[in-house]
Amino acid sequence: MIYIGCTGFEEHQTLSQKSKTSLTEYASHFPIVELDTSFYFIPTKQAVAKWLRETPAAFRFILKVPGVFTTHRKLEAEESLLTLAKRFLEHIEPLRQSGRLFCLLAQFPARFTCTNEHVLYLEEIKKIFATLPLAIEFRHRSWYDERYTQQMYRFMYANQLSLALVDEPKKLPTTIPLDATITNQEFTLLRLHGRNDAGWMHTGVDARKFRTLYRYSAEELHEFAELIRACQQKTKEIAVIFNNNSGGDAAENAKQLIQQLQITYQELNPTQLDLF
Repeated sequence: MIYIGCTGFEEHQTLSQKSKTSLTEYASHFPIVELDTSFYFIPTKQAVAKWLRETPAAFRFILKVPGVFTTHRKLEAEESLLTLAKRFLEHIEPLRQSGRLFCLLAQFPARFTCTNEHVLYLEEIKKIFATLPLAIEFRHRSWYDERYTQQMYRFMYANQLSLALVDEPKKLPTTIPLDATITNQEFTLLRLHGRNDAGWMHTGVDARKFRTLYRYSAEELHEFAELIRACQQKTKEIAVIFNNNSGGDAAENAKQLIQQLQITYQELNPTQLDLF
C-alpha cells in the first residue's frame, strides 16, 4: 500500500480555497497526514479524538515525537523521558488501537552525529517506543559515511527501526543523500523537503518561508515514482510525505505523484461536490 500526503493540513489552501484548510477537507484529498504539532507539545486526548472523528476509518497519521526525545530541547528539572513518554503514549493510544497510526517519526537535528554515544541513545529511544512503529530521520551526513553505513543499516534493521528516506537539496555538502535502503520490511517513510539549496541555508525567524520553497518538476516526480515502485518489493507499506510547503506546492505535487502512480484512493472523506 502506498499512502501519499503532506506535512500538516491547514496551510494547503489549494485544497479548500480558504486561508486554512480543515483536517476534514484535507482528508477528502489524501489518505495520510504528518502532524508536527506533537513535536512542540504532547497532544491532548481531546485533540486525538477530534482527529479520529474528522477522518475516515482508513485514514492514517504520522506523528513526530516530542522534541525532547530527539535532543531538540533539554529535560526540565522535574521531567524524565519515561514520564513524558508514558503521557505521550497514553494520549495517542486511540490511534494505535484503531490501527490509524502509520508511524512515529523521530527527526534528529544536524548536531546528532554518528557516534557510539548517539547509537546508544537510539537504543534507548527504541525501548521507550517499543510498542509502536518508529521511523528515524537523520540530518547529519556522518550517518551516510561509507565507513559506517553498513553498520548503521544492520543496527536499524536489528532494532526494527525504519530509516526515513529523505530528499533534500543536492548541491550542499551538509545535506544527506536520498538513500533508498530499506531497513524495515513492514513500513517505510519517504519525506520530500524540496531542493532549494539557497533557501535551505536560510536562518532567522523567517527561515521556514525559504527552506522548503520548492516545486518538484514532473521529471523529478517520475524519479520518485520509480523509487517507490522499487521500494514496494522490499516493504509492505510506504508513506510519501511532501514537506515543500513554503510556496504552497506540497498538495499539488502530491496529487501529481498520485496521478503518475495511477493510484485511486477509495476511502476518503466526501468533497463538497459529493454532498449534492
